Amino acid sequence: MDPANESIFNQYTIRVPRRDKVREHLTAKGIGHSVYYPLPLHLQPCFAYLGYKQGACPESERAANEVLSLPVFPELTSAQLDEVVAAVRGFFGR
Repeated sequence: MDPANESIFNQYTIRVPRRDKVREHLTAKGIGHSVYYPLPLHLQPCFAYLGYKQGACPESERAANEVLSLPVFPELTSAQLDEVVAAVRGFFGR
């Protein structure tokens, strides 16, 4: 494999129930995270002219309420990655 073709991922997005509680847990553990897509497309102001309202696309709305991006980037050490995984698993009692 050519070293110039290595992964350059910078986030890993998961879908979790009780996302806000998971976020609190990760924050308490000092683990960075983010919600990059808090609002589904049909509810974004730029698409308001289409006339979609809350409830029009329930699966998109549910996904927007459950997605959470975890850190994953080239400088992340294996130990740090293990810490992220352990924190997420720990929240769910695994």
